[in-house]
Amino acid sequence: MSAPARRFWKEVTIEDGGIRLDGKPLRTPARAPLALPNDDLARAVAEEWRAVEGTIDPAALPLTGLANAAIDRIAPDAPAFAEGIARYAATDLLCYRADHPAGLVARQGEAWDPPLDWARARYDVDFIVTAGITPVDQPRETVRRLGAAAAARDAFHLAGLAPLVTLSGSLVLGLALAEGALTEAEAWDAAELDDLWQVEQWGEDALAVQAREDKRRAFRAAARFLALLG
Repeated sequence: MSAPARRFWKEVTIEDGGIRLDGKPLRTPARAPLALPNDDLARAVAEEWRAVEGTIDPAALPLTGLANAAIDRIAPDAPAFAEGIARYAATDLLCYRADHPAGLVARQGEAWDPPLDWARARYDVDFIVTAGITPVDQPRETVRRLGAAAAARDAFHLAGLAPLVTLSGSLVLGLALAEGALTEAEAWDAAELDDLWQVEQWGEDALAVQAREDKRRAFRAAARFLALLG
């Protein structure tokens, strides 16, 4: 295995939406120019590269990683990528509830009913909410309309939306956060509600804590990416 790359540049600048390291354009893994769609995101990506010390750690460059994904993976076939996100409309986390204990049932209702109500009003859809994990068929029009909401986004917005949906298991939470109906903290708490309930009952080990922290960082970065896109 090759050794991790180390910082080799002194100056990070922005030119025509692209990032330059000592005057040379920064490129994606597929060697496309890393061109950002607006000044806010360009400045934030540039700050990631200014903050690098010693070895380059991709985990410390989350906005860069999302921009790379938008350019290399999503833009070549955005409809196909959006279709993958849209599938979550059929199995949305918020539609699968516990039937006991009463405390968990109540907490799910408090956290999950408002986003579903928002989606009902925003997209004129309805949901089948069930207890347990047995799959239920959501109304066809609900799946179609929520899928269309994802497909309407460009490659950069899809790059930010995708982690929110996949990490939470909920297209509704992802769309609500992307459209400002939920804050990042509200969406995260809703997504992690079941796991946090289990932690309250039984505790968790160091590995589980680290995994949740890593997941939270990725979720927060995706939310910030969308916020910077505007």
